[in-house]
Amino acid sequence: MTSGGSCSNDRRMTNVFERYLTLWVALCIVAGIALGRVAPGLAKTLDSFSIFVNGAPVVSIPIAICLFFMMYPIMVKIDFAEVVRAGRSAKPVGLTLFINWAVKPFTMYGIAFLFLGVLFRGFIGPEAVDLVKMPFGLDLPIGAIHGAGTVVLSEGVKMLEVPLWRSYLAGAILLGVAPCTAMVLVWGYLARGNSGHTLVMVAINSLTMLVLYGVLGGFLLGVGRLPVPWEALLLSIGAYVALPLVAGYFTRRWILAAKGIAWFNERFLHVLTPVTIGALLLTLVLLFSFKGDVILSNPLTILWIAIPLFLQTTLIFGLGYGLARLLRLSYEDAAPTALIGASNHFEVAIATAVMLFGLSSGAALATVVGVLIEVPVMLLLVKVCLRTEHWFPASHKRAD
Repeated sequence: MTSGGSCSNDRRMTNVFERYLTLWVALCIVAGIALGRVAPGLAKTLDSFSIFVNGAPVVSIPIAICLFFMMYPIMVKIDFAEVVRAGRSAKPVGLTLFINWAVKPFTMYGIAFLFLGVLFRGFIGPEAVDLVKMPFGLDLPIGAIHGAGTVVLSEGVKMLEVPLWRSYLAGAILLGVAPCTAMVLVWGYLARGNSGHTLVMVAINSLTMLVLYGVLGGFLLGVGRLPVPWEALLLSIGAYVALPLVAGYFTRRWILAAKGIAWFNERFLHVLTPVTIGALLLTLVLLFSFKGDVILSNPLTILWIAIPLFLQTTLIFGLGYGLARLLRLSYEDAAPTALIGASNHFEVAIATAVMLFGLSSGAALATVVGVLIEVPVMLLLVKVCLRTEHWFPASHKRAD
C-alpha cells in the first residue's frame, strides 16, 4: 500500500511557530541564560508577584497569566460534541486510554528513575541539591525532613532542599502523567491519520486529566519521595486544566453562535496559535534565566534529562503501534493512536511543575526539555508511520 507515502508529500507544517518550535526553544535557552546574566533579578522580581498562603508564594501571577494563555487556545479548539460520538471507534479509543493512563505514567517513572537516579546520577552530581517550593499548605520547622528533602530558609522563605536528580525525576513524572497535546493534531495530520479520532482523543484526554492527573501524579511523586499535598494538585488542575477548559468551552460556544464555524476556524483560531507559542516561549525565557548557572556549570544537563525522555517516547510509540497492529486497526487509526501516546501535554506539565516546585526548580527544567525534544522526535515517528503503512489493513476511508 503506497498511496499514503506518495500523498504524504502534500502534508507539511505551514505554521512557522510549530515548524521551528525546537529552534525557538533553543533560542529561549540562550536568551534566558543571557537575561539571567544581564539582569539576574528580573525573573525573580516577576516571580515574586505571587498569591501567598501562610507566608509562602503559591501562585506566581505573571507566570499564571502566561500559562493560562498556553492552555486556553488548546482548549478552545476542542469540540466536545465529538466525544459523544467516540463510541463508534471503541477499539482505538480504548487502546489510547490504556496506553496513556495504565502504562505511560509507570514506564516514565521507571525509565526516569533508572537513568536519572542510577545511571546518570554521578554525572548530574550525587551531592547536587535543588531548592523547591514548600508543599502547599505545609508548615514545617527549619531542619525538618519531608520526603527526600530538608526544610531550609532561603532569602527569608522556607524552601525544601532536595537532591537535584529527584527534582528532575519529578519533572519527568509530570510529563508522564500528561499525555497528548494539541500538537498531536499536527502529527496525526502529517502521518495521514484519522483526524476525527485524534481530535476526539485530545478532548477525552483533557476530560480524563481532570480525574487521573492528580491521582497518578500524587501517587508517583510520593513514590519518588517528593510528596505533594492533594490540595496543591487540585489547585494546579483547577488553574491549568479546568479553568482554561471552561473558558475555552464557553468561548467556542459563543463564537459559533455569533459568527459561525467558518469565521471561528479561519479567523479566530488563526490568531490563537501565536498566542500559545508566544506565552510558552516567554515562560521558557524566564525559566532559563533562573537555570543558567546550572546549565553553564554542567552543559550536559539537558542531555541527561533528554535521554530517558527520548527512550520513553519511542517505547510508548512502539507499544501503541504494535498493539494497534495486533488488534488489526486500520492505519488511519493506528498512527494517531501511537502518536497520541508518545506525545506529551507539556503545557500542563510545565504549569504544574512551576506551581508545585517553582520556576527555578529542576522539575520545571525537566518539563521544558520535553518541549525541546518534542518536535524532532515526533517528526521521526511520523516518518516511521508513513514507511510502515503497509503493515496495517486498508481502511474504507481516507482521512484527508
